[in-house]
Amino acid sequence: MHIGEFQDMIRRLYWHKDSKRGVEKNFIHLVEEIGELGRAIVDGNREAIESELADSLAWLVTMANVLDVNIEEAALSKYNNVCPKCGSSPCSCP
Repeated sequence: MHIGEFQDMIRRLYWHKDSKRGVEKNFIHLVEEIGELGRAIVDGNREAIESELADSLAWLVTMANVLDVNIEEAALSKYNNVCPKCGSSPCSCP
């Protein structure tokens, strides 16, 4: 599955809720999931890390949906096989 396909799937599943919630409330959910991911990392709980990574990704694409951004295109335009800062692959930034 490509990122765009995942974004479309999340839109199909949750757009009816996400669109009503708005940008700010969806962003709060994203930040909460990132916090839960941080806790799972600190705890060293592999199962929780995987679950929270999935949740964080879902909320990230939700943000892209409510902001009308194709996240796959945005990511590839910035990170297209080279570091966006130094232009190298692999990155040679200090």
